[in-house]
Amino acid sequence: MQILRAKLAERQREERMAELSNIRGEQRSVGFGSQIRSYVTQPYQMVKDLRSGYEVGNVDGVFDGDLDGFMEAYLQWERSGADTAGE
Repeated sequence: MQILRAKLAERQREERMAELSNIRGEQRSVGFGSQIRSYVTQPYQMVKDLRSGYEVGNVDGVFDGDLDGFMEAYLQWERSGADTAGE
């Protein structure tokens, strides 16, 4: 009976892990070269989303939370299925 309980517990754990994996989606490693956004404040001002290619010159607005343009560009980029900007 104890073996049966152990097998059932293992099966439930595997099902839970599969469910969590589906919820999380694809995981990418976060390394130095995998940054999402680039911020330039000197000698000119620009913030660029490196995934979608969207850029804006209002750095202070971005720092204050004006991210609508970035969110829209990301959603369009994600819908297109592109892995890099320009695809």
